[in-house]
Amino acid sequence: MGTTQDGAVGVVGGGIVGLAVAREIVRRRPGTPVTVLEAEDRLGAHQTGHNSGVVHAGIYYRPGSLKATLCTRGRSLLQEYCAEHDLPFDEVGKLVVAVEESEQGRFDALEATARENGVPGLRRLDAGAIADVEPRAVGRAALHSPRTAITDFGAVARRLGADIEAAGGRVLLNTTVTGIRQGAGDVTVSTRHGARSGTAGTSGDGGAERGRHTVSRLVVCGGLQSDRLAGLVGGGRNPAIVPFRGEYMAVRPEKQDLVRGMVYPVPDPRYPFLGVHFTRTVDGGLEVGPNAVLALHRSSYRRLAVGPRDLAATLTWPGFWRMAAEHWVTGVREMYGSAVPSAFLRAAQRYVPAIGATDVVRGRCGLRAQAVARDGSLVDDFVVESSDRVTVVRNAPSPAATSGLAIAEHVVDRLGGFDGSG
Repeated sequence: MGTTQDGAVGVVGGGIVGLAVAREIVRRRPGTPVTVLEAEDRLGAHQTGHNSGVVHAGIYYRPGSLKATLCTRGRSLLQEYCAEHDLPFDEVGKLVVAVEESEQGRFDALEATARENGVPGLRRLDAGAIADVEPRAVGRAALHSPRTAITDFGAVARRLGADIEAAGGRVLLNTTVTGIRQGAGDVTVSTRHGARSGTAGTSGDGGAERGRHTVSRLVVCGGLQSDRLAGLVGGGRNPAIVPFRGEYMAVRPEKQDLVRGMVYPVPDPRYPFLGVHFTRTVDGGLEVGPNAVLALHRSSYRRLAVGPRDLAATLTWPGFWRMAAEHWVTGVREMYGSAVPSAFLRAAQRYVPAIGATDVVRGRCGLRAQAVARDGSLVDDFVVESSDRVTVVRNAPSPAATSGLAIAEHVVDRLGGFDGSG
């Protein structure tokens, strides 16, 4: 049974956004009782720990949107944070390559967006200059973003958790939120299973924290479960989360040096996915991916995993069927690429022909919490909703990891009372 502490704040979700919010609260007002509630046995267990590791520079996002603003701010904050804590932050650079004349309009529009967003060091390259940056890449033209970086977001999340605990906050793992009730002056959060304190998941009280937590304010950063958690607060289902599985291929060691940094296609503005691309990793590897295949489970990373509850949630959402009706051709193509590695690599070979199907093996995968509106549209920008004492991050897709520290500033600003003067 929890007890109320004056000014206590609860944060649901131990991904990078939730952890950044908790850290921002104790940074602005030291001594604030903060508790992070995380369902898994470790921090950053889902989207934070399974993404590409790319620190985006702001090339893609609609100028003036939350994504554009918070990505730019977040990248700067993240670079400073990684330097402060000796975490990896390697500016390997990115090429966005156009290979066909039909892409020229989208390419020109992308350049205009990137320049309006102030992407640092951006250059437009002709076909001959591409090889100066990436000797094995080919194309008609490219945008070069030399400041695009890579990091280990899982390590960043663990460091944020350590910061919270060092400031007197609590990080409770194995703690699944089952109910949220707003009272006249507080919020009661019901949980199930034992809670175990400590960012490593091995320290703490071994299960004494369980049952109920009472706080003055609550911030919900649920990622793949954000629509369900919003429902516990009384929020509507719109938008609903439709999970997508992103699969990667790992390039064999003998071919890993053929790409120096990152090579991306020109994205299709109809989709929030950036297309299959080449990305270096902080451990020196090279990955190709991810694709975007409908996932049938929100928390399992096995290729054929099916979660009956998760599948039912997708199939009963009207927005899913409207989305599927509009984009079924793309969906079939992505499923075929998932099943046939040579088809998966065919798209990537348009940019780096020297790496083929025999040069890769199946690698890791991730899950993306794609918010889909009732009308079938894919929600692109960050969405934060507030009601009384509860703030819910309803949609935080890529570049949420890059933007995490800036999203935290934005969320805490909305809470009010955390201006650092207390």
